[in-house]
Amino acid sequence: MLLINHSKFILECGTDEAGRGCLAGPVTAAAVILPKDFKNEVLNDSKQLSEKKRELLKPTIENQAVTFGVSHVFQEEIDTINVLNASILAMHKSIDQLKPRPKFIIVDGNKFKPYAQIPFETIIKGDGKYLSIAAASILAKTHRDQYMEMIHEEFPMYNWKKNKGYPTKEHREAIKKYGITKYHRKSFRLLPEQLKLDL
Repeated sequence: MLLINHSKFILECGTDEAGRGCLAGPVTAAAVILPKDFKNEVLNDSKQLSEKKRELLKPTIENQAVTFGVSHVFQEEIDTINVLNASILAMHKSIDQLKPRPKFIIVDGNKFKPYAQIPFETIIKGDGKYLSIAAASILAKTHRDQYMEMIHEEFPMYNWKKNKGYPTKEHREAIKKYGITKYHRKSFRLLPEQLKLDL
């Protein structure tokens, strides 16, 4: 059973990101404050759930949360500031959207930067321990997937509606065959050495 809060504060937000390891598209983060009596038997780390379950949970979280925010940081900025900084920036932008503001922030993983003097704690595998981080992981993943499905229409040969920009064999083969798009992260190793592209 996942826990609601880590701290003594009622207004504790969980934050998490999706898409750090992708070759194309944004890194997306969400921040969620859940009510203290929130319960859900299905909610877990988004990676443990099927796409169908994530899609069913998305409206539940959005309707029942005290407040939530979702933000994309796009590939141009990822290439400029690196993907870790882009992930933290996306989390900060998501927390910006929260009303009321949180009194405490719990972050999935082990890297974060102070936000507006609000106390925080990083928690490794936090999305499998705390409901608010699990909820943030679901929103980050579903909103990002939705975006990748939308840009798939523009470049169907990369099959982003299926691989969501992750480095699958099919995605790498498409890069080799068609080159890169404006959505690809140029700072990433898009192909293994033996398939190198001249960028």
